[in-house]
Amino acid sequence: MSKQAMLDTFKAHVDAELAGDLDTTMATMTGDPHLHNIPSMVGGVGPDGVRSFYKNYLVGKFFPPDVTMTGVSTTVGDTQIVDELVISFTHTTPIDWMLPNVAPTGKRVEVAFVVVVGFEEGKISHEHIYWDQATVLAQIGLLDPEGLPVVGAESARKVLNPMLPARAM
Repeated sequence: MSKQAMLDTFKAHVDAELAGDLDTTMATMTGDPHLHNIPSMVGGVGPDGVRSFYKNYLVGKFFPPDVTMTGVSTTVGDTQIVDELVISFTHTTPIDWMLPNVAPTGKRVEVAFVVVVGFEEGKISHEHIYWDQATVLAQIGLLDPEGLPVVGAESARKVLNPMLPARAM
């Protein structure tokens, strides 16, 4: 599979997720995919598990309406894509895949994400999605970062602008 074909398939996948199109989302995936949101340990395994997870928690329910996604870098290898981005939103709706059992707080969140997307036979075989849950919890008021090696939106802002000062030690 060409690198451009992988990028096109991943774009179609994300576009379908955001549009709420479950069938198109699943059509971009292999017959035995898996999805793992690392910090929250939610996702799905196999076509039924992934479809159920997407249907109940993600596709069409991805983020609140004011979400913005800012690409930072995309690395395309022979069998996978690694996509780094910053996602910003106001926590006005449940985001069960990211914050299971956490009611909307109305707080603004900015967080860096890394998505590792594997490919087999021209389709997505898996997604492993990473983010710093501590920085999210600090921003929505569920974790007091005082005295801890935890920051808030500054972390995502530094990803977007490496010239910002580092945290004082």
